[in-house]
Amino acid sequence: MRILVVEDDPVLSDGLRTGLGMFGATADVVASCADGRAALASSEFDALVLDLMLPDGAGLDLLADIRAAGDRTPVLLLTALDEIADRVKGLDAGADDYLGKPFDLDELGARLRAICRRQNGRASPLLSCNGIVLDPATMSAAVRGERVGLSRREFAVLQALMERPGVLRSKDALEASLYGWQEEIESNAVEVHIHKLRAKLGRQAIETVRGIGYRIRVSAS
Repeated sequence: MRILVVEDDPVLSDGLRTGLGMFGATADVVASCADGRAALASSEFDALVLDLMLPDGAGLDLLADIRAAGDRTPVLLLTALDEIADRVKGLDAGADDYLGKPFDLDELGARLRAICRRQNGRASPLLSCNGIVLDPATMSAAVRGERVGLSRREFAVLQALMERPGVLRSKDALEASLYGWQEEIESNAVEVHIHKLRAKLGRQAIETVRGIGYRIRVSAS
């Protein structure tokens, strides 16, 4: 899960980057509406965490702009404003959820998972296909009932593939979900993660379509 955080408080934004990483997410942080617009125009994100009070304008203006452009990225508002009218205004402007400051990091993680789940049309908190079950809340995986240990990035690759079983994901798309702007990407990183996942899940679990990408194999039934 790749998250864009638009927050101008450097202490809070650093804490969010670290905290979201503990949940297996990759967080990219910007501090203004202008940088938020540029980030959304150049990269795809699974969700946006948006502060309402930014140095170059209101977060609600950025929210209005992206919704007017047809951008359906799930948005969670973070704000110190805690009046009911402010919450209503934000939700009616197109936000998917709202969390007042100060907040609990575990609750933020749960709310992000919920809005991403709804975006993908899932009701269940678990991802399941061909005997493989993932629990994003605990970053745990099982194959036919047997627990399988995965690294943070192995889990992220598998989650990205299992969000849409049978749908091809390119190497570039998988890299984008794994690494933030400041992180160096080794040329064969995705291939290494896929190799390790096959060793743990079974060689037939993930299919490679040469020159295109990877997908979770869906058994005919």
